[in-house]
Amino acid sequence: MSQPANAVRKKPVSMKKVILRLLLYFVVLDVCVITLYPYFAMLCTALKNRVEIFSGGTVLPVTALWSNFIDIWSKAPMAKYMLNSILIASGSTIIAMLCGIPAAYALARMKFRGQTAFLGFVIVSQMFAPVVLLIGIYQVMMQLGLTDSLLGLVFINAAFNQAFTIWLLRGTFMGISAEMEQAATIDGCNRVQSMMRVLLPVAAPGIVTTLIFIFINAWNEYTVALVLISTDTLKPLTVGINIFNGYNIIEWQYLFAASIFAIIPVVILFMCIEKNLVSGLASGGVKG
Repeated sequence: MSQPANAVRKKPVSMKKVILRLLLYFVVLDVCVITLYPYFAMLCTALKNRVEIFSGGTVLPVTALWSNFIDIWSKAPMAKYMLNSILIASGSTIIAMLCGIPAAYALARMKFRGQTAFLGFVIVSQMFAPVVLLIGIYQVMMQLGLTDSLLGLVFINAAFNQAFTIWLLRGTFMGISAEMEQAATIDGCNRVQSMMRVLLPVAAPGIVTTLIFIFINAWNEYTVALVLISTDTLKPLTVGINIFNGYNIIEWQYLFAASIFAIIPVVILFMCIEKNLVSGLASGGVKG
């Protein structure tokens, strides 16, 4: 049966495009393998016994010992470590957001003397890693009586994530038209009401993205917690799993099993914000 004269003919795909697409798939596959292989090796090691780990065999375990994931709960106070990490990460996230949202709003919507200098100070403060200020942090916490306490870690993590919070949310707020708030003001809302009812709902993707990144940064913090916390029951998960790193031998199977439990909350959070992650980061970069 003959096709109509006006039928649209599909253009043949050139060999060059096919090769480029296959090359792109090959590069993406290599990147995924290189990125995920350490986690695969970690899981395989967590399923081995100590003899098999030091025998130098293959990556895959001969017999998977899933009991290693159960044994770590009896060999270490894992539940307490995980609860401490949740409290520290949640508390520092709440404080950072409560302080960061008004500061970011002021930098995005208001004009005041010293605004440029303050914004520059925010950027510069992001350049200092906690390890550089570790001695000063310890002295300040000791004077405040917050050494060896979860509250001290909450304040420190909130402080070190404050610059990131302000910078990203400022870009998010600047990417939203101010006319929406002006319309709310005409309807009778004051500045705080217009921010709460109009600006924050529209900026939800950027706020959620910022919140998750702060939580993950606080969850993964290690150096400051290692220095400030000496009581075993107050240690977060990142520090507490060092209990399997002994003076004479390292129990790799238990150390990696505990590390997998430390990774799970981060993976779950990324799965939850996957849809908002790209839009949130993009909005945070507008006019940043």
